[in-house]
Amino acid sequence: MTARIYQRPKSAMSSGRALTDRWILEYDPAEAKRPDPLTGWAGSGDTKQQLTLRFPSCEAAKAYAEKNGIEAHIVPTPTKTLKIQAYADNFR
Repeated sequence: MTARIYQRPKSAMSSGRALTDRWILEYDPAEAKRPDPLTGWAGSGDTKQQLTLRFPSCEAAKAYAEKNGIEAHIVPTPTKTLKIQAYADNFR
């Protein structure tokens, strides 16, 4: 079993940063998705993809993965950059 550990990014649709301090462990897909012959929806028999575990810190997520024998890779959090500009820059 492989999984990835990452920190949830801020929503692009709002300025709030709620729940961005939590870390998430998601399992990687074990098999490819295939279309259902009747409906055409994509799906697979892999039920681990439906599971999302939330942790208060990266260390807690790593400890859980090691305890349960899950090979996990950590996706680093992108650095936050601010684009500082004046309102007058919109008219140049």
